[in-house]
Amino acid sequence: MHTHTSDLSVFPFDARGVAKRFRHAAIFGALESLNHGERMRFVNDHDPLPLLGQIEQRYGGQVLINYVERSPQQVVIDFTIHVADSEPAPAQAPAQQQSGCGGGGGCGCSGG
Repeated sequence: MHTHTSDLSVFPFDARGVAKRFRHAAIFGALESLNHGERMRFVNDHDPLPLLGQIEQRYGGQVLINYVERSPQQVVIDFTIHVADSEPAPAQAPAQQQSGCGGGGGCGCSGG
């Protein structure tokens, strides 16, 4: 018997409802709460290229990025967690992340 459960492991995250100064921290927290194979469907009002760079630096290949929609009105991205059993979790290095999203508005990821 084949059971299709992929939709059960998709969690919505609408960044448009999160204050800009908290967005990246909230997204990192959401990603870190997901298990292998789970997916977060991210919705935003702009293409978050600086955020994608931070995710790549922070998690490497453990977070797969797939655009579902990329229009001027809305961007939808699926972030899927892919952690091999033999890979250790990435070390948190807050000092290295300060240049990107320290909450001071200098992350470069604004809706303008």
